[in-house]
Amino acid sequence: QVRLVESGGGLVQAGDSLRLSCAASGRTASASTYAMAWFRQAPGKEREFVSAVSRGGDSTYSADSVKRRFTISRDNAKGTVYLQMNNLRPEDTAVYYCAAAPVVLTNTRYTYWGQGTQVTVSS
Repeated sequence: QVRLVESGGGLVQAGDSLRLSCAASGRTASASTYAMAWFRQAPGKEREFVSAVSRGGDSTYSADSVKRRFTISRDNAKGTVYLQMNNLRPEDTAVYYCAAAPVVLTNTRYTYWGQGTQVTVSS
């Protein structure tokens, strides 16, 4: 099994930036085996897709709500995936989850999930 641990969340003001990190570990091997994604869930809402990156890092996908503001990337040598979030808005407030799957997906059927990191954006 792969263990995913998110970090980098916090309390920021609208317009600020954050970079989330997700470190992968476990006997299943390196993070390069998996496509990686970020999801988020706000109170009272369904978990929603944010962004995903293919195993090699050559293909990325993002929700319309975050395009041109958020950028996903990965460093397979470090077993880490990142989400650079710029120009944050209050509506971005949510728990952000890292996920891994054998192939890239934009739904919630990922094999492994982290515990989440809270991002709170104040106005």
